[in-house]
Amino acid sequence: MTDRADPPEPPQADETARVAGRGGLALTFAKLYFILTGLVQQVLLPRVLGLDGYGALSSALGAASIAYNPVVTTSIQGVSRAVASTREEERPQALRRVLVVHAVLAVLLATGFFAGASLVTAFMRAPHLVAPLRVLSLVLLFYGLYSPLVGALNGTRRFVVQASFDVVFATLRTGALVAGSTLLSASGRGPLGAASGFVVVAALIAVAAATVVGVGRAGPGGPSVREHVGFVAPLLAGQVLLNLLLQADLTLLRRFAGEAAAAAGLPLTAADPLVGAYRATQLYSFLPYQLLVSVTFILFPMLATAAKERDRARIASYVATGVRVALLLAGLLVSVTSGLSRALLRLVYTDEAAVLGGRAMQVLTLGFGTFAILGVLSAVLSSLGKERTAAGIVGVAVSLVVVLGFVTVRGTAFGEPLLFRTALATSVGLVLATGWAAFTVRRTAGAVVSPLTVARVLFSLAVAIGLAHLLPVVGKLLTLVECAVVAGAYLALLVATRELGAADARVVRTILGGRK
Repeated sequence: MTDRADPPEPPQADETARVAGRGGLALTFAKLYFILTGLVQQVLLPRVLGLDGYGALSSALGAASIAYNPVVTTSIQGVSRAVASTREEERPQALRRVLVVHAVLAVLLATGFFAGASLVTAFMRAPHLVAPLRVLSLVLLFYGLYSPLVGALNGTRRFVVQASFDVVFATLRTGALVAGSTLLSASGRGPLGAASGFVVVAALIAVAAATVVGVGRAGPGGPSVREHVGFVAPLLAGQVLLNLLLQADLTLLRRFAGEAAAAAGLPLTAADPLVGAYRATQLYSFLPYQLLVSVTFILFPMLATAAKERDRARIASYVATGVRVALLLAGLLVSVTSGLSRALLRLVYTDEAAVLGGRAMQVLTLGFGTFAILGVLSAVLSSLGKERTAAGIVGVAVSLVVVLGFVTVRGTAFGEPLLFRTALATSVGLVLATGWAAFTVRRTAGAVVSPLTVARVLFSLAVAIGLAHLLPVVGKLLTLVECAVVAGAYLALLVATRELGAADARVVRTILGGRK
């Protein structure tokens, strides 16, 4: 047993936990698979493109993701809410109406992104990336058609089918990026080839989703267009800000490294290897956020339903449980990625990437571990009808990261210190914003997470990272062993401090359908 104060059990808690838990397992598996294929992708792309070409592609994908990731998340959450809050017999009508809204949105955003590609690359001091960015505008279009269909699966709690699409798409996208890079790398257009492969797969998955899910039927059921737009518009704004926050550091580094290269008498393309090394650190830094997206997918429809029924006890219980799980998982990943930063970079990338990015990764993994929690808290606020509040918090976080970047990073001499200072400025901004978000969620939902849980996680995290720094430098195979040692130490400390215990074991048995 743990000595923390658990929130009261809501009615039918076991059945809710079982349904949500099994869905969570499916989506978590899909996210883990996504992470694995992303690792394969990041191992192969630098070898095909070189660190400079990898940096160029990373700059293009990072800028494009600021546009297409918000469309994906907004569409999934918006359509999920529309379908989940509609009577079962009217769901096909609700689906048709919201699909039309999101199709129009996809066309408008893709057109705008295509037209603005030259302005984006001018800001980044990367004029050689105009063509890849324009190609990636088609990814935005097809994502805008695909993700509402995934939202329909989420809203009807068809989590296993949703997870299956994630797995298939992750596999095809990785293959297409590597194949496209390989085909055009000899001509120096590897980033363009990768972007083109991405578009082909995005088109295929959109067609497949429409075939499996269907497009509903016309009729009066479900929310009106005005109601749906009123919900998704602030949610989209918040997600744009969230993804600006996610990519602000890489985009600013691209600009500052370009300026530093020019000041040192180097071409603007000299910044590409620095960006490539920093992107390598992001591969690990983003792991908590990528994994915890599955938590938001489970929490969102549950909280939306509880909010509609004005069940404060269930809201508090769901929030407290969800945020605690997110915190424990984020701490597990960060203990390894921060503690073994240089070893992990050498595991996947070259020694050059490890030398340039090792120090930055130690800090950035801590910052983005916090960002993962911020993502969950933002989803909680959005599901409770506080989309504007969530957007405001993230907007302040973006401002903090940008201001700190311009104040503390711009003007740094060309080289590794650019990466470290960018990571430090980003992490400080993320920690401050997450603290504010946690306070806001507690005030809104009546719960967030026990301070004692936070203290235990931070203690276990600090000790595990300290242990990692004491471990010797080893080869690639033994690096994996050291990862297991650090992760095991973190979990053992949680058990020793009584954060993990019998109550958690009972929850797992309930999810898996075992006896209480």
